[in-house]
Amino acid sequence: MAYNHGREERKWRIWKEAEEKVLRECGVDEAVIEQIRIDDRADFNSNRRFYRWTNDIAEYFDEMAGKEQLTEVKGIPNLLDEIENESLYHVLVTVDKRTLQIVLLKMYGYSTKEIAPIVHLTTGAIYARLDHLRKKLRKIL
Repeated sequence: MAYNHGREERKWRIWKEAEEKVLRECGVDEAVIEQIRIDDRADFNSNRRFYRWTNDIAEYFDEMAGKEQLTEVKGIPNLLDEIENESLYHVLVTVDKRTLQIVLLKMYGYSTKEIAPIVHLTTGAIYARLDHLRKKLRKIL
């Protein structure tokens, strides 16, 4: 959400007027109230600059995220090609094709129940294969 200076200024002014009313009721000198107002205004301006800066940065990141295209892994060979860690690559190369297919489907967001009929295994077998792969990966990581 963008920083709305006018809205924040109104909120600050309402807060400041209420605070000054209480200070006057308590008998605080007008010079002190004015000095507090000056200090609070400087603080408000500092925050305004910060919020504008963070808004500019957020817009930049949103723009960059829109430009950057995520590569979608289309198959097991592409999955293996995307691996940069050499020891991870060696572990995944030794795993059977069906387990890699399960990993790929998990990456796509499929649940274990959805994967079972696709790979012609029971959900228990899928859990066992994933557990076996996790144990292999723990040894290298």
